Amino acid sequence: MQSNDEDRHTLMVSDHGVNPEPLPSRAEFEAMAGGANGEPNSARNGGAQGDEDGQSGWRDFLIWCGVPVLVVLLVRILLIGCYVIPSGSMMNTIEPGDKVVTSKLTPRVFDLKRGDVVVFKDPANWLSAEYSGNLGGDYLIKRLIGLPGDVVECEGAGQPVKVNGVAVDETSYLRPGVEPSAFPFRVEVTAGHVFVLGDNRANSADSRYHQDDGDHGLVPVDDVVGVAVARYWPIDRIGLFADHRDVFADVPDGSESQQS
Repeated sequence: MQSNDEDRHTLMVSDHGVNPEPLPSRAEFEAMAGGANGEPNSARNGGAQGDEDGQSGWRDFLIWCGVPVLVVLLVRILLIGCYVIPSGSMMNTIEPGDKVVTSKLTPRVFDLKRGDVVVFKDPANWLSAEYSGNLGGDYLIKRLIGLPGDVVECEGAGQPVKVNGVAVDETSYLRPGVEPSAFPFRVEVTAGHVFVLGDNRANSADSRYHQDDGDHGLVPVDDVVGVAVARYWPIDRIGLFADHRDVFADVPDGSESQQS
């Protein structure tokens, strides 16, 4: 009887705490060991998770703030220009002190049209005759009247400007009380150039006044940097500019008028 009791005691001791399930893997064992020590694995590994969160925060900041700034810069550099008008050569369409925005897509992507208000580089020292430092740099602003191949002329005081033999009614944009031209002129617009006039003809040193320069008062198309599309200052005069292309609706192409 005593032997049986000893055998039963020995069996109970040998079987105590034995788990018949498979042993945990190494990763599971390390995870359990970390939990047992009271420290998460990320903390024991030097805070790697915290570093990843910080990098993610900076990445999100650069995306949400950097991308919009980059888009604005690209639009400003590639698509639009902004200018301040100091002279009165385009009154009353544009007043001194007005701030205008231009589209750089014309003439790079879209063709120039008669009636467009164009900003262009000073072609032959025009600024000295009109206003030093115009538009904050070597730029002027005028209305495009003649395209390559056109003949632009006027018989002088009291007479309208003619383009390819067709008289155009410019009253929609000329400054009230100002004549189309106080003196006669006739210009044939050569290839790669345009003929421009100010809306305030009494105070505009435009293509009429520079017949003796290298391009006979014409502006190279390559010097046109944009077409004015809107005024953004002053606030009470914010708005789009009318192109007045309808004024030239009956004007034939320059090549057609020469053939006739």
